[in-house]
Amino acid sequence: MKHPLTNPPPKNALVVNPSAEFAKQLLAAVPGLRAFALSLSLKSDRADDLVQETVMKAWKHHTSFEAGSNIKAWLYTILRNEFYSLLRKSKREVEDIDGIYAGRIATDGSQLSHLDMMDMKVALANLPDDQREAVILVGASGFSYEEAADICQVAVGTVKSRVSRARLRLNEILGIQESDALRQIKRGNGGKTQTAA
Repeated sequence: MKHPLTNPPPKNALVVNPSAEFAKQLLAAVPGLRAFALSLSLKSDRADDLVQETVMKAWKHHTSFEAGSNIKAWLYTILRNEFYSLLRKSKREVEDIDGIYAGRIATDGSQLSHLDMMDMKVALANLPDDQREAVILVGASGFSYEEAADICQVAVGTVKSRVSRARLRLNEILGIQESDALRQIKRGNGGKTQTAA
């Protein structure tokens, strides 16, 4: 696809250039627009960018301006809307020219997660293929038991069994002890200890 500025408009397209009067009023408003932009942004380079963007938008959308109405009010509205759009956008961005901010949030190079991941890969490799497939589909990929059963073309109960056996085997291989609270939740006690009656 060619760039829109290098392509001539289609032969049947109606191209309407702004009138000489519109262009004259637009240029006459530039000093006031710059002063307004400077009062909003407090920086001359940003003010110049705002004015330029305002003039470009006004030129592009000149057909939406009603002749005889207040062009200054229309232009100031465009500038104001552009300023607040940029302000909203900038609140989502972090200016970090020197990298100081990124340096503060970076994690230490001695992180152990890489080693944990290597241990998990080794443990997964030690599982039977059917258990590995089931636990990856349900545990890592986020599929439901029903979806995993469809993918593996087995019954839902078979997937649940494979996932359960895979989790137990992974716990053994990785040396993870199941907590008392988790065992009680699995037994249906909701984490409450049972007292003898």
